[in-house]
Amino acid sequence: MSDLFERKVPAAPLADRLRPQRLEDVVGQTHLLGEGKPLRLAFESGKPHSMILWGPPGSGKTTLARLMARIFNAEFIALSAVLSGVKDIRDAVQRAELVLQQSGRHTILFIDEVHRFNKAQQDAFLPFVEQGLVTFIGATTENPSFEVISALLSRAAVYVLHPLSDEELGILFERAKKPAIPGAIFTDEAKSLLVSYADGDARRLLNMLEQLATAVQQDQTTDINAQYVQNVLAQSVRRFDKGGDAFYDQISALHKSVRGSDPDASLYWMCRMLDGGADPRYIGRRLVRMAVEDVGLADPRALRIALDSCEVYERLGSPEGELALAEAVVYLACTARSNALYMAYNDARRFISGDKSRPVPEHLRNAPTKLMKEMGFGKDYRYAHNEPEAYAAGENYFPESMPAVKWYEPTGRGLEAKITEHLKHLRELDKKAKKP
Repeated sequence: MSDLFERKVPAAPLADRLRPQRLEDVVGQTHLLGEGKPLRLAFESGKPHSMILWGPPGSGKTTLARLMARIFNAEFIALSAVLSGVKDIRDAVQRAELVLQQSGRHTILFIDEVHRFNKAQQDAFLPFVEQGLVTFIGATTENPSFEVISALLSRAAVYVLHPLSDEELGILFERAKKPAIPGAIFTDEAKSLLVSYADGDARRLLNMLEQLATAVQQDQTTDINAQYVQNVLAQSVRRFDKGGDAFYDQISALHKSVRGSDPDASLYWMCRMLDGGADPRYIGRRLVRMAVEDVGLADPRALRIALDSCEVYERLGSPEGELALAEAVVYLACTARSNALYMAYNDARRFISGDKSRPVPEHLRNAPTKLMKEMGFGKDYRYAHNEPEAYAAGENYFPESMPAVKWYEPTGRGLEAKITEHLKHLRELDKKAKKP
């Protein structure tokens, strides 16, 4: 008679059941694991070293850390930076000391999402990494240059992991389909759709197979085509971390495509961001920035169009308002461009930050009172509109004794071509005015 209180142990997730036990079983990251490549050499060295595995979700960071512990016969202690604090780190260190004393085995301390640890938490385990008590392996989706303290960064090798290619995901699919759904028959279109939905993420692919397994069991079917996959799985969301590297990489790609005068690439990256869940209002703000940084006075209309696109989106919302953003993106990519204003602004700010506080010349000072006028404020000021061509030729508007500067250098593109000619004419008037 079976025990009424007998518990059924749930099956391990597919990702755990298929986790590689040998280096040869790892799918992807051939730039690190191929013959003579850095991580392969680290595994073959016989001695683990501290490292940071930086890559997108599902690229194999945890798998590699566990595999290293297995190959080196080391104790494996895993902490999540989301859930762990300094106390958990101290407990892990004590456990590592106990394991070393009792069995002589070394410990690998794996910290998932290490970028979420603050400085104090990272400082807590740094001394034990320095002493060699533990080998630290950190996993992060964020740039460690910004998120990991320099002392720890200097003691750990950084390995960059890539999303899995469609071919690599196909290999993983073939390996996983039988354990996930025994007896299932997938069409080529269904396989391709799953690989597309996975978007470079091995864990996502395996999770989707588990979702399909549940549906297949309920529907009592073994034939899986693309339509069935679409019906079972919710619409895939592309990999897009609103606060992480993917976010900044894609907005960088959009900005550089606009700067490079490629309207098609600009539309691609804008739509990629919208498809991934980026806030259209953020994209609008970035377009305004592009208009002043990369187009500038070569086409002042660009700024107005960028601002108008933001206003239209606020009025219409999604998806209708997104078309106005697309119009602005294409216009910015196609119009004349100049960064002369951007460079002049930066040069002026840089000069002022390193210069002394120079007094305003008396002839440029405001003189609203009698005393100020008696002190000479505003004396000899030349009102430009009373001068020929509304220009006070030869006048100086800088502080006295300030070295000559020339920050704004307009280009010969767009409206700036006319600005160039105008400024050239005014400089000629200045030369004539200074002649005896």
